[in-house]
Amino acid sequence: MSISKIFFICAVFMCTGLSAQYQMKTLTSQKGVSIRAMSVPSEKVIWASASKGMVAKSTNEGASFEWMQVKGYEKRDFRAMHAWNDQEAIIVAVASPAIILKTMDGGATWDKVYENNDTSMFLDAIHFSDNNNGTVIGDPIDGHLFILTTNNKGATWDKIPNDFFKSTLNNGEAFFASSNSNLIHLGKVLVFVTGGLSSRIWINGMAEAMPMMQGTNSTGANSIAISPNGNRVVVVGGDFANDTIANQNIVGYQLFQTPNSDLKYLSKKQIIWKKIKLSNPNGYKSSVEFIDNNRLITCGTSGVDFSKDNGASWETISKASFHIAKKHPTKRGAYLAGSGGRISFVEL
Repeated sequence: MSISKIFFICAVFMCTGLSAQYQMKTLTSQKGVSIRAMSVPSEKVIWASASKGMVAKSTNEGASFEWMQVKGYEKRDFRAMHAWNDQEAIIVAVASPAIILKTMDGGATWDKVYENNDTSMFLDAIHFSDNNNGTVIGDPIDGHLFILTTNNKGATWDKIPNDFFKSTLNNGEAFFASSNSNLIHLGKVLVFVTGGLSSRIWINGMAEAMPMMQGTNSTGANSIAISPNGNRVVVVGGDFANDTIANQNIVGYQLFQTPNSDLKYLSKKQIIWKKIKLSNPNGYKSSVEFIDNNRLITCGTSGVDFSKDNGASWETISKASFHIAKKHPTKRGAYLAGSGGRISFVEL
């Protein structure tokens, strides 16, 4: 059983107080529903995808939400999504059959743009590098990580050939479908993180070791984020089965671009990666997000932590359990989502 399938079965919920210094407001909730993916394409628009075939959307900055259940997919868990605006969005279901759906009318109808009936399929996350080009990653099939790409806003998808991978997959190495945030793009460079018995960072198909907790099916990296200026990358994770352990749950990198290189068109040879020492946040974390070039928020079943100094130190601002964090496009704050269909906003 893959680590994603194990994480798919396991769920932990806890909800306790918030630090008095920070103001958190619950915007919506939906009993029995777990949110693992959010997309915030503009100041007013918020999307979230969840279990039981549920999707939530707000067009007024979270003042109200419309909850909709995707017809025909009431038992599916949509743990990955991307939205372009209030009308156009794409959602990805975990487990088999692998399904990718797209709406062009605000969620009123959904078209199937990809299906794979292989019983081993488990798609984990989606990320778009620009308006048209996107990537979906999934657990290993026949000894290779499964990656799909699109160049037409998700209308069609193609599998990346196995020769893309320069490194061999380790035993027990796969992905966590915990927060739709374990991959990023640096120009033309695809970067993602794996977890499980082996947890590594993969840069354009080549894997490098990370000092991240690993060795069991519940350990490893869950989320990766890059600063707005492209100079720093942070990876978080830990052990979701023992979420109070605050050790080897974060890895940081300082990025150096070669002279005259453009972030938008970077190749792997134009980036120098240097590990930097960061403080450990409190316990297991499933999501990390840069608020700006200096401030970070990270969350998990262990609570919500905030850093004002690029991860050099952390403070726990809430002990409430959340799976994913997304920054507000313009305000000093972030949206958080998790179990019980909860979406909250915290001012930072």
